[in-house]
Amino acid sequence: MPDESNTNFITDIIDAHNESGRFAGRVHTRFPPEPNGYLHIGHAKSICLNFGIAERYGGLCNLRFDDTNPAKEEQEYIDAITEDVRWLGYDWGDRLYFASDYFDQLYDMAVELIRIGRAYVDQLTPVQIREYRGTLTEPGRESPYRDRPVEENLALFEKMRAGVFQEGEAVLRAKIDMASGNINMRDPVMYRILDAPHPRTGDKWKIYPMYDFAHGQSDSIEEITHSICTLEYEDHRPLYDWYLDNIEIYHPQQIEFARLNLSHTVMSKRKLVRLVDEGYVRGWDDPRMPTIAGLRRRGYTPAAIREFCEAVGVGKVKGVVALHKLEYHIRQDLNKTAPRVMAVINPLKVVITNYPDGQVELMDAVNNPEDESAGTREVAFSKVLYIERDDFMEDPPRKFFRLAPGREARLRYAYFITCTDVIKDADGNIVELHCTYDPATRGGAAPDGRRVKATLHWVSARHAIQAEARLYDTLFTEEHPENDRDKDFTAFVNPDSLTVVDPIYVEPHVESARAGDRFQFERLAYFVVDEDSTAEKLVFNRTVTLRDQWRKVQRKSRRPAKSKRRRKALQTSQA
Repeated sequence: MPDESNTNFITDIIDAHNESGRFAGRVHTRFPPEPNGYLHIGHAKSICLNFGIAERYGGLCNLRFDDTNPAKEEQEYIDAITEDVRWLGYDWGDRLYFASDYFDQLYDMAVELIRIGRAYVDQLTPVQIREYRGTLTEPGRESPYRDRPVEENLALFEKMRAGVFQEGEAVLRAKIDMASGNINMRDPVMYRILDAPHPRTGDKWKIYPMYDFAHGQSDSIEEITHSICTLEYEDHRPLYDWYLDNIEIYHPQQIEFARLNLSHTVMSKRKLVRLVDEGYVRGWDDPRMPTIAGLRRRGYTPAAIREFCEAVGVGKVKGVVALHKLEYHIRQDLNKTAPRVMAVINPLKVVITNYPDGQVELMDAVNNPEDESAGTREVAFSKVLYIERDDFMEDPPRKFFRLAPGREARLRYAYFITCTDVIKDADGNIVELHCTYDPATRGGAAPDGRRVKATLHWVSARHAIQAEARLYDTLFTEEHPENDRDKDFTAFVNPDSLTVVDPIYVEPHVESARAGDRFQFERLAYFVVDEDSTAEKLVFNRTVTLRDQWRKVQRKSRRPAKSKRRRKALQTSQA
């Protein structure tokens, strides 16, 4: 039985169908991507919804590629999509299908529509077809070829299939209503000529069905009960129903929901292709991309993405989900699972002057405070360390509690240290700190009960390994990069979306890490080992910061405007 505590309008429809017996209690969904690009976070919502509903009702979910346009489809995309769906945690069993599996059946259905007088071969040019279609406020005009005899249409359609016509010289159109208020019903094109080999059918076909024609019939052939798709297909539903009703075949129920849109990115495949082809990113799996492959490479987890999609919910209202909501779920999951390590990204050398030369101590460090079973590790401590440069200020403000001249701070898992001297180069830049340590504070606690307000992470200069860190920010500087009609969306690409830091210094025990291993760099962020890593050097991608830094920046960016308004109001009142 479905979980009554987690319902939505789609489950309400399915419950009503089950009560009425419309599909004999069956629930059979499908996820039907077009293999013309990589899947993105918006598709993840659809994947979770279709497979999740099937699981909820003890039903089935197919994976079907709607491969009806060989000019834009590649095996690379098919392989990437199947990997993405599996990575998200879903299994379609033996139900992997392709619309191309049904090309013969779809052709026969088109012939049947011609036979009953509801389809015809049109020889208007593509430009003329668009002109004849009309506008949102004006009806379309009927093609002069609309009333051809059935036998002539059958013969011409066969010639289309045989390759007698060139691309654009003829199409097969449904005969519906050129005056319909729904433009999709104004004699839509069913088949067009494409002189391109298909990845699966080779050169067998010279004509290919349009998506709107193939989609519903493929659902019918697979006996799908609920054809769940995004809201932009709502106006296509009358056409979906028209084809099924006129061919008189099994009829699934199409249901539309609002697609997932995410701030600071774009979801259009056409625009994602431009980002790749024009070199704004390094490929479809660039960690800045909203693709599932990119999110995986950035270190996002399947569990976090599924939780995010569940939290977003299912509705009919279009909207944009703030990026920080996705990042929240990533943090929640990684906090529970990612082992902790200490790493220094912007190093400042520290020499502990009263620590014995050559001495090394092993300090016990907790691997994950959220998971006792993760145990502990040993961290080497020595005379020369690296700390984060941001953790020291020579002339600190009042609320700066970290290391400063004459001030004491705690080194995590180790000792209290006090800064005694600041070493600078000829240009006045700080290059080294001299500190003393209190041997009685081993483990980070003072026997006399004194306290310090700051705990710093560190690494032993003698033992740390060097690595590369790729620090990712949002791909776009604007929350809605597509909303400015006067500028192309690429005008808002963030020039600082990637910062490479090399070297960084990391605890040595991560040297054996492999691509995909995730860590929390204590006090910094969550990182994942990138596939560009080699035996000589690890490369880490920053997955997400420990706190919602981007949201904090947005809040700060709003404050000056408010303050300016207040100052202006105050000046006006004083005047």
